[in-house]
Amino acid sequence: MGNADRQAARDGSVAQGGEAIELIIQPRDKDLGGFSVRRALPTAQRRLVGPWIFFDHMGPAEFPAGHGINVRPHPHINIATVTYLFEGEILHRDSLGSVQAIRPGDINLMVAGSGIVHSERERPAVTAAAHRLHGLQLWLALPEKDEEIDAAFHHYPAARIPALTVDGVAVRVMMGTAFGVTSPVRVFADTLYVEAHLQAGQRIVVPAAEECAVYVAQGRLQASGSAITEHAMAILADTADVVLQATEESRIAIIGGERLGKRFIEWNFVSSRQERIEQAKRDWREGRFPKVPGDEIEFIPLPE
Repeated sequence: MGNADRQAARDGSVAQGGEAIELIIQPRDKDLGGFSVRRALPTAQRRLVGPWIFFDHMGPAEFPAGHGINVRPHPHINIATVTYLFEGEILHRDSLGSVQAIRPGDINLMVAGSGIVHSERERPAVTAAAHRLHGLQLWLALPEKDEEIDAAFHHYPAARIPALTVDGVAVRVMMGTAFGVTSPVRVFADTLYVEAHLQAGQRIVVPAAEECAVYVAQGRLQASGSAITEHAMAILADTADVVLQATEESRIAIIGGERLGKRFIEWNFVSSRQERIEQAKRDWREGRFPKVPGDEIEFIPLPE
């Protein structure tokens, strides 16, 4: 790797890949207070992949007894958030009154729409002992016609997410349709989210999508002769017949779907309209968002 490549990796910027790969994103680390995440989307070079506008890889983080995830109430608008864990547990609360523990294999889909507030903490029984947390958090930009729909919360237990074997590879179709099966998780535009666990030497053909990317949560892949290393996201130039081969045991996420128009993003607010974000900032600063029942006291202030 040359000096320019090293600088690009440090900056979270993007390098060219092989013929199947348009860009390689080296996520930047972001401290969330007590643990760090790798943020692959958005970057200055790539804002969205299909409807996906935000992609964080959390952990794996080790917490001693008495410590853990403790994210105070904060707001969202005009998106849907997706939380998925490999290990650990998060307790979700929101301003609709939802209280839900998310565990490995489950999907939490929180539709912010016109506005929602939520917190992410842990049950006392979890924080009482040393524990680990490892998972993904993603945001879906909503189509313009759906940006201001009513807020909603949907929990999908692991048993409801389709699991199958494709050419020997363990696959779960988290959202959308792939490999002949359709996930029950609600979508608003053509959306793809697939998880696969490959052993060394195994291959998988990327499902067709208007835009598509693959993230290596663990392991290492090859695509058209180019390496996709651990914790890198590869933006695919064209998903037609792209074959991913694991060069070691690998756990990957394939995301993509329908291309949406320009979105503005500031703090926790995403919208097709900058003025809508300005309104949301005023509303949060002046206390006009709803409270989270059972978590009404603390909140994250608007960054100034």
